[in-house]
Amino acid sequence: MSIEIKKSIKPVNYLDAIKYLEQRVDGVIKNKDKELIWILEHPSTFTAGASSNKNDILDKSIDVIKTSRGGKITWHGPGQLVVYFVINLNNKKKDIRKFINIIEKSIIISLKKYNVETYSDKKNIGIWNKKNNIEKKVGAIGIRIKKWIAYHGFSLNISNDTKNYRKIIPCGIKSKGIATLKEIKNQNYKDLPDEIVNSLISNLKF
Repeated sequence: MSIEIKKSIKPVNYLDAIKYLEQRVDGVIKNKDKELIWILEHPSTFTAGASSNKNDILDKSIDVIKTSRGGKITWHGPGQLVVYFVINLNNKKKDIRKFINIIEKSIIISLKKYNVETYSDKKNIGIWNKKNNIEKKVGAIGIRIKKWIAYHGFSLNISNDTKNYRKIIPCGIKSKGIATLKEIKNQNYKDLPDEIVNSLISNLKF
């Protein structure tokens, strides 16, 4: 499996990132480019996926970027890990649910190495943590499939300020909260992106 691993040190503009991903998808379709896993961070940005609802915007003064990924409204910004990918499912099982399960499993396994217990939820796609019987989301997943090339990706809250989530109903879910890994367990997560990428590559062999 030949996958390019790309890491951006400076925050990347959201629309620039999506344009790059879409160009890469076309390159993979034409067998001109390698598959991709891209680690980055965005400046503060609100995005609305394909199934978003304008009623989920609580603060009408914010700018929301419409995007082609699945899912609803979320926020990206400093302190949050974003992992994008362009993965060719034509040479694997063409099973979107299986692919999402692989993403969830890769994140959950990586976080266990940091003694952070998380889990997935069939009804609410993403990565969750439960503390004092309260469920909070730490990771969001949103993908799109074009000619069985999967792209977009997932985000994981590490040390970001969660106050921006109060301006929206994150992922359309009112009954659960949002948490960061630093809130759950205050430790150094510097190597977590590499852990997740390694886990993802290992689990993609299906």
